[in-house]
Amino acid sequence: MTSASRLRRGGIAVVLAAVLAVALIVSLSVGLLTTRASAAPELPPVTPEQLVASVVAAEPVALAGTVAVDNRLGLPAVPGLPSDGLTDGTSTARVWSDGKGDGRLAVPSDDGERTYVRDGATTWAYDSTDRTATRFPSRGHAPDADAAKDPAEVARTVVARLSATSVLRVDGTTEVAGRPAYTLVLAPKPGERTVLREVRAAVDAQTRTPLELTVLGAGTDPVLRIGFDDVTFGPQDPALFTFTPPPGATVRDGTAGTVKQPGPGIRPGPANPGTGSPGSTPARAAAPTVVGEGWDTVVVGRVPQRSGDGQGPDLSALGTPVSGPWGAGREITTNAGSVILADDGRVAAGAVGPDVLGEALAR
Repeated sequence: MTSASRLRRGGIAVVLAAVLAVALIVSLSVGLLTTRASAAPELPPVTPEQLVASVVAAEPVALAGTVAVDNRLGLPAVPGLPSDGLTDGTSTARVWSDGKGDGRLAVPSDDGERTYVRDGATTWAYDSTDRTATRFPSRGHAPDADAAKDPAEVARTVVARLSATSVLRVDGTTEVAGRPAYTLVLAPKPGERTVLREVRAAVDAQTRTPLELTVLGAGTDPVLRIGFDDVTFGPQDPALFTFTPPPGATVRDGTAGTVKQPGPGIRPGPANPGTGSPGSTPARAAAPTVVGEGWDTVVVGRVPQRSGDGQGPDLSALGTPVSGPWGAGREITTNAGSVILADDGRVAAGAVGPDVLGEALAR
């Protein structure tokens, strides 16, 4: 796969995976996890409000762990895209955090490994398969659906954004990765139009770090579960949070062109957006906008267009035809929400039904 098509893959992965993270812009993916809970540990009582406040206020801590993800979202296979990280299935990853904002994520693949390193103002995404390194501004940018495999970060975001529109409760205690934890449950308040039933977060009793997040739809089985199989809290090697592209790697800037790197050092190439020519950067889709709040949040953006040489994902056969005041397009229904791909290139995704998406597109 070329570097250009991988960048396009990253764009559509984030769009289609938006419904994964409870419509909170992301992008998510390990067989149905066996229950890791043992006998419920005895912990001091805590109210749901106190638990939510402690999760939101808790300072991130340095840690290292193995993450397992079970994806049962029901996202369709996209022609022209690898299925890893999008379609139903299981995967694992290794996560490191320095507790100060920098982190590292390693995701094994069939023929290599994808590595993400957040180093201050820059996030690096490196694919060992084609030796391509892409750098992005760290804040406010998710380079790939893989970036949603840190349960602590994902759960903190979900709890912070859903708590105001949720009915909260503490459903006893549990144990995850050998750590005693509280089970925090968030269910949509009456009037919310989400298709999801509830979100459950296992919160570490000592650090208030979320250890596991489970998303339940209309059925009895989770549509998504992401959590630690093992975790160790404590200082990590600072070298984990720096990245230097290997000699000979292709270096791509998220906002510029590419340059073949013959040795150490990075030399940004000239931007040449939208040409579709080999080695150039395809036109970047505008940043998505968020319509609504809480459970009914809808992400509206644009699908990266296929290049002139036909590379990139082909979305024309996905879903079923649909139309409304917003226009016409195709509707994709998943176990955790829906997506509308409008014929004019717009896309709307959320943990809601198509009617809510149509209202967002009509604005």
